[in-house]
Amino acid sequence: MYVDRRDLKKIKDESLKIWRYLDFTKFVSLLDINALFFARADTMEDPLEGSLSKANIEARQKDDSRIPQKALKQIADLHKNARYHVFINSWHMNDVESAAMWKLFLQSSEGIAIQSTVGNLKKSVDLSSNYEINIAKVEYIDYETHMIPERNILYPFIHKRKSFEHEKELRALTLIMPEKPDEDSIDFSVPNQNLGIYVPIDVNTLIDRVYVSPTALPWFYDLTRSVMEKYGIEKEVIKSNLAVDPVY
Repeated sequence: MYVDRRDLKKIKDESLKIWRYLDFTKFVSLLDINALFFARADTMEDPLEGSLSKANIEARQKDDSRIPQKALKQIADLHKNARYHVFINSWHMNDVESAAMWKLFLQSSEGIAIQSTVGNLKKSVDLSSNYEINIAKVEYIDYETHMIPERNILYPFIHKRKSFEHEKELRALTLIMPEKPDEDSIDFSVPNQNLGIYVPIDVNTLIDRVYVSPTALPWFYDLTRSVMEKYGIEKEVIKSNLAVDPVY
């Protein structure tokens, strides 16, 4: 279920448009199982995923006289190992479809983009789900000079380098707390064995419209409509206007 966390930056405008660009097979999987895929954080492409900044480490070193070395190592290990227990589902924030996102996330012309809103994403998360879903806007920072707050284990996962600013990313995140089998204490050092998890959603609530790739052939548009009808998804299917013919 969606959790309204006061300590994460909330997006007040629930009508804000968000997009998820998918290969067709992943789109059909979404319709078939009524669930969003959340990837384990360490499997993401950015090698700094979930890490703190250089500014954080410098500040920690200044305080090392007051903090025992054992405690400093435990803090570092906690943040490092959290990558194996945080799961992420990413969206692109934009009023319109993005040519850059089509090229970045699709390997062929047979792709689609789901257009939704922040409010619909929150509502679509199945209340029967055991996962607590947090939704936050990614903040793009200079990892040399900007400190990431450390009071929440999820903060490093909603910060990225300015090099990724073009992604305009919104993230849905969940932390799966590990437990030692013989006691109640938390042990982040044992990786979660799942590389990803599926979080149940209501697809009809999530989807506002579906856009077909600008390079897709007419038959693919028809196939997308047909598949959606078979799964009872009565939403508009739109051919990307990035492929519109020029006028002179």
